[in-house]
Amino acid sequence: MTETAMHNARRSLTALILGAALTLSGACEIETGAGAGTGTSGAEAPPPASAPASSGEAPCATRQDTGRAGSFDEAEFQEDLRTAENIVNGYWAKHWPQLFTGEYRPPRVVGLYEGGDPATSPACGGKPLERDNAVYCPAGDFVAWDDHLMRSGYPRGDAWVYLVIAHEWGHAVQNRLRRELVSPAAELQADCLAGGVLYGAADDGTLQFEAGDEQEIVDSFRVIGDGVPWTRPGDHGSAAERLRNFARGGQGGVRACFG
Repeated sequence: MTETAMHNARRSLTALILGAALTLSGACEIETGAGAGTGTSGAEAPPPASAPASSGEAPCATRQDTGRAGSFDEAEFQEDLRTAENIVNGYWAKHWPQLFTGEYRPPRVVGLYEGGDPATSPACGGKPLERDNAVYCPAGDFVAWDDHLMRSGYPRGDAWVYLVIAHEWGHAVQNRLRRELVSPAAELQADCLAGGVLYGAADDGTLQFEAGDEQEIVDSFRVIGDGVPWTRPGDHGSAAERLRNFARGGQGGVRACFG
């Protein structure tokens, strides 16, 4: 993905992503973890849209690291992190007045952290953030992602970075809405918001989907589902459920995530 003008990328979304969702039924996946919060800011939701049914597949509890040796570029990695943060925040700042009431307030970006070490890991609610996790912390109103998590996923493609960051930013948005606007399936709603933002940014001309990016998104969802100790069963949904909700936002925009 790059920060530049582009054509409307939604034309290939249904064929690739929704088709791939059918093949993910029963696939083994693991969720990288994300903390959702709900707030009482009083912001109003956009008009609702219809949603596809979820499948309810049961996930497995192991993860295969498919990173490609020798493909890591540190400079590009750091640039993609910065670009993803700027694009996602820029989308919400631009479109908030069209979608919600009130003023948009971006979360604080902690960014990369070293999980698993209480001496260096940021704390959320008095507890250090876990290794291989990405999180929005309502208590501190910040977003953060474990360094190992982001680096291990990056060799699959730069879309990994954009997907993780857009998802966690979605939780920050949820925390700025009235509580009743946040879906009980908050993680799937955050996936939907991620799809709405990334394809919405493409429509705005601030993000370009390059060849292979959508396949990278599909591949990323193959390894993010429930299964790690810090998630409860059903918190995030299977890979197929998550992919369908991402596609829902990608097709219908942010408004499709409410209703």
